[in-house]
Amino acid sequence: MTRQECVRLVRSAITVLTLGVVLIFVAVPRSQADDRAKCQAKIEAREAKLDQAIRQHGERSPQADNWRRALNNEREACWNKYHGWWNGREHQWHSERDWDRDYDRDRDHDHDRYR
Repeated sequence: MTRQECVRLVRSAITVLTLGVVLIFVAVPRSQADDRAKCQAKIEAREAKLDQAIRQHGERSPQADNWRRALNNEREACWNKYHGWWNGREHQWHSERDWDRDYDRDRDHDHDRYR
């Protein structure tokens, strides 16, 4: 192998390594963002199903309880993966595991307090 071939081989190796490193830094955050977006979409779907069950069957119905559990399970899965959970009402990610304080939309808490 000539010196010129060795130089070409080294340059090719450096180029391939550089491209590999760049791809890692570009692809990994994007895939994490895509996964987080999927997590957000799943939570929003569960929130919509819960809202629908509450409207159709009542807040304390078995159907609402079923969707409430599904929503909490999805929030738990997101929390375990990203240490955050999406609140569709506030349109933001939470960094505290406090979804148990996230109340149903149609509930009038001030009114409930005085019953």
